[in-house]
Amino acid sequence: MLFIQMGNNKVSKFILGGNPFSAVSHLGTETDEKMRRYFTVEQVKEILRDAETHEVNTIIARGDAHISRLMYEYHNEGGKIQWLTQTCPEFASIDSSIGGALLGGAIGCHIHGGVADYHLANGKEDELPEMVTKIKKAGLLAGIAGHNPAVFEWAKENLDVDYFMCSYYNPIPRVNNASHIHGFDEQFLTEDRDAMVAIIKDLPKPVIHYKVLAAGRTEPREAFAFVKKHLRENDAACIGIFPQVKRDMLAEDIELLTKK
Repeated sequence: MLFIQMGNNKVSKFILGGNPFSAVSHLGTETDEKMRRYFTVEQVKEILRDAETHEVNTIIARGDAHISRLMYEYHNEGGKIQWLTQTCPEFASIDSSIGGALLGGAIGCHIHGGVADYHLANGKEDELPEMVTKIKKAGLLAGIAGHNPAVFEWAKENLDVDYFMCSYYNPIPRVNNASHIHGFDEQFLTEDRDAMVAIIKDLPKPVIHYKVLAAGRTEPREAFAFVKKHLRENDAACIGIFPQVKRDMLAEDIELLTKK
């Protein structure tokens, strides 16, 4: 496994994505429900243990009560994978997200991509630095995610973060709602991907590339070839898996990302 450096932490270049564990498929409510039924706590912990055997040492997953408890249980049973979490737009304040991150043993927390998009779209970006400050005061690595390249144009000049989470696609408008909308007719456009990688090359901190497979819409070999072309030396990629569809998906995706 290849690794990058984020603060004082060594992070695997392949990061396991937690959206499927929270039934966020980006493929419609029917697939969301399949994920909800498949990803029991025991199933997720089994996947985490399998990821450990492949030297994956980091997961990115929501900072909600479900994932926080799951990660607490996994670490209490001897699990070694590090957790980077994201704030939850449904919580009343960022403090709740930070509390969940600390309970579950997270090493870092980033502003949810939809939240960042929403704040920028509504002229509320001046509220974001305080969120970053709160995350850092809690002793966590601080980051910002986003689907809109303009978020990162602004963030690189105005935020003191440890990492950026850059989505290749901008599938849902966030002008009126920061949260993911289950069942929305999501759009995954090639021009969005091209616009984001053009921004990534100039960002001053490690970038975690995510939604790189367009939620399974892009053929994996093509998708990972594109990622590797744009992955800088100290960047990583966040990949969600659904083993019910393909049992060896984790191993195959790791190989596609890391093989020469």
